[in-house]
Amino acid sequence: MDLALLRTFVTVHRAGSFTRAAALLGLSQPAVTSQIRSLERQLGRPLFLRRPRGVIATTVGDELAHKIAPHLDALTEITEAGLDEESVTRTLHLAGPPEFAAERALPALAPLIDRGLAVRTSFGSAEELLSGLAAGHHDLAVTTARPRGGLLTATPLCDEEHVLVAAPRWAARIGGPAGLQDRGPKALDPVPVVEVHESLPLITRYWSAVFDARPTAPAAVIAADLRAVLACAAAGAGIAVVPRYLAAPALDRGEVVSLLDPPVPPLRTYFLVVRTGTLALPHIARAHEWLLRAAAAW
Repeated sequence: MDLALLRTFVTVHRAGSFTRAAALLGLSQPAVTSQIRSLERQLGRPLFLRRPRGVIATTVGDELAHKIAPHLDALTEITEAGLDEESVTRTLHLAGPPEFAAERALPALAPLIDRGLAVRTSFGSAEELLSGLAAGHHDLAVTTARPRGGLLTATPLCDEEHVLVAAPRWAARIGGPAGLQDRGPKALDPVPVVEVHESLPLITRYWSAVFDARPTAPAAVIAADLRAVLACAAAGAGIAVVPRYLAAPALDRGEVVSLLDPPVPPLRTYFLVVRTGTLALPHIARAHEWLLRAAAAW
């Protein structure tokens, strides 16, 4: 079977559109359509269903893409082996929250980096990251906001459990989880708040989900990195809401304690976002797939 037809098929599968795939492949849209029809005739099965804004794969198409895409990417990687290691075609521009990138995304990509992938990172708010991605400043973004429209494509990556923590002395002063359950959020009114932003996004989300209320105290400390928020809480600066994966080592060491164990803990979903169609580029596709695999254990 013609490898060119298979490469066109994988590009359409990733792009979700004959038009976008044609632009990525440097072909005309009729040429892409013709190649897909030729492949469908050879297989005797439809591979895509046409929609007003593109195409979606049939179950046969999804199965075929799952089987052949890694092998085609491997062949592409072999042909690229002679490229200079600093070539932009081998550099992934990754954007995301600084602590998530440091603790999860970058370590997960280490095996690809060991194989020659270069990575450049950028940090910012979800809105900044999505704007930068849409403008072409990044290749791949990890955000807590799902983008709208067809320009960007988002895939759920993982859920993050949030935990309310404080240093042991603050926990003792409010009577621990039992005191908080008895008195509700009013027990926390005298305790300073440590947050990532003046709008108190994590505290507000936690209060709403767990207490069905809004926080009343302003932040005593604002630190734009959750690792700094956790460090301040451990040092006794006040209460904080942080991801459990980030707090786990400090909880195990007793530097902070969980102030409450709600039956349904607040969660926040992370999304892996690319510009629609760019998963046809092997280095982006490999990083995207690698992060999704790693996230299964998160």
